Amino acid sequence: MATVLPPPSKRQKVAASAKAREPVNTAPTPEGLVRVQFRDSDTNASQGPVVSVSLADLRPNKLSLLLNSLLGRTDPSERLPYRFLNPLGDGEFNQEKVIQAYWEGTATTELQLDIPCRAEAVFKVKAVTRCSASISGHGEAILATAFSPATSSRLATGSGDKTARIWDCETGTPMHTLKGHTGWVLVVAWSPDDGILATGSMDNTVRLWDPAKGTPLGGALKGHTKWITSISWEPYHLREPGRPRLASASKDYTIRVWDAVGQHTDMALTGHKGTVSCVKWGGSGWIYSASHDRSVKVWDSKTGTLVHTLNAHAHWVNHLALSTDFVLRTGYYDYKGKSTVPETVEGKRKKAKERYDAATAGAGGIERLVTASDDCTMYLWQPSVSTTPVQRMVGHQKQVNHVTFSPDGALIASAGFDNHIKLWTASDGKFISTLRGHVAPVYQCAFSPDCRLLVSGSKDTTLKAWDVRTGTLKENLPGHKDEVFAVDWAPDGERVGSGGQDKLVKIWRN
Repeated sequence: MATVLPPPSKRQKVAASAKAREPVNTAPTPEGLVRVQFRDSDTNASQGPVVSVSLADLRPNKLSLLLNSLLGRTDPSERLPYRFLNPLGDGEFNQEKVIQAYWEGTATTELQLDIPCRAEAVFKVKAVTRCSASISGHGEAILATAFSPATSSRLATGSGDKTARIWDCETGTPMHTLKGHTGWVLVVAWSPDDGILATGSMDNTVRLWDPAKGTPLGGALKGHTKWITSISWEPYHLREPGRPRLASASKDYTIRVWDAVGQHTDMALTGHKGTVSCVKWGGSGWIYSASHDRSVKVWDSKTGTLVHTLNAHAHWVNHLALSTDFVLRTGYYDYKGKSTVPETVEGKRKKAKERYDAATAGAGGIERLVTASDDCTMYLWQPSVSTTPVQRMVGHQKQVNHVTFSPDGALIASAGFDNHIKLWTASDGKFISTLRGHVAPVYQCAFSPDCRLLVSGSKDTTLKAWDVRTGTLKENLPGHKDEVFAVDWAPDGERVGSGGQDKLVKIWRN
């Protein structure tokens, strides 16, 4: 069911060739200098001094070189790639629009031009273009996938065959089969230090596993009376040494916080009046839970008390995402993997805290939250500032199933049952573009670690890789024989893993 465009008709071919023969009249670039001030697009802080630039040199590549020079990065190895936004409106920086404004008289060289900019990732992830491995093993549909935070060579999956599995993505072979659950495995979650894998099931239990050996760590964590819908680990920089904790959400209306070593419930968070569909453990020590009772609740992880209740949605809240999700998931691992990991526990905690602080710096140290609902809307929140939503985000025509922040916290992507993915700005929740291409509901989407690409999985059996900046389809990835339920992009950017109704795990690479 891949989207295939029909070939052009004879009339279209003739029109295209006639247009190609026409001479292109480009408007001459007006002479003159303009005073430019670069500003951080998140904080509006000035980046370097005001400089005079000729209108002919207002190109992103030249502006990037200039800004690096102004900030003292003269060594080519130290230069950062920058993304520039339109100083005269919304969208990307466009030299032609700026020059047109000068021709029309709506802008003048006598006034200072403030150009918003944002540093991009210093590494570049290539779009996945091919299926490098298609691995069978599960006996039923695959319901969850998650890459290890340390390496893209290990992928965990949960399935309707009551097992979870860990796969070696280098060789395309199964590493371990994790048997023990007596119901469908709905959730898999790696601890931020890569040391423990947690699985949640329809048998009402959470189980912990050693991912290196494939053996269970103790027995099942019992306490919930209905199935597990979501699991979130305590951020590494908040963890007490030697005492990792995790939170699980359940259909029994509760959230439970577990001690992974002592294998007991630390606290049970009760208050929701419906299924708790999603739980996230934030980097400031708060636990966020979304429920079918139409509310989002914020809890204090130290005391277990309710901090806020966020009411705005008119139907079930299906999913929530934090602007810091990526750095909380990966802890002290950056894009270089295990090569830059500190040796001491204190060093690891320090690096994890530094990465978290850097992720929230653009928003003034505030952790943002976005919620997605069956009422076809999303809301953007800043719970540490106010219980009033920052923005109501409307545009989807059907239920919104999944929502995620880009790793740099600058963008939000939402996947809906209206066959569309939509992109939004994370600072104010404004709509950017709609990614059209799927012909059936989109179940899940995931950003690449450098934020330039997005991959989505759909009921139409395909995955699609999108260029975030242009909002266009980069790669169409057919291969699955049935619905694609779960997709994840590895934190090091090397691979994408997907699974679905056809029981196959597929690994995608460039």
